[in-house]
Amino acid sequence: MPDDSLADVIRDNASNPKSAKGDSASVEQHSLSDQIEADRYLASRKAAGGKGLGVKISKMVPPGAA
Repeated sequence: MPDDSLADVIRDNASNPKSAKGDSASVEQHSLSDQIEADRYLASRKAAGGKGLGVKISKMVPPGAA
């Protein structure tokens, strides 16, 4: 995959808090829908980077046929 660094940045941003404040120690996480969307995006990039088309063609031979 040519954009491994982009995938790493997205993964890091999704795993880190959305915002954090200083003295009051307030931390806000990314919403669950944003985390799921980032996971789906990274999974689709991984699947698209694999070899082949994701389709397997094979010849079916029924039992008893010569």
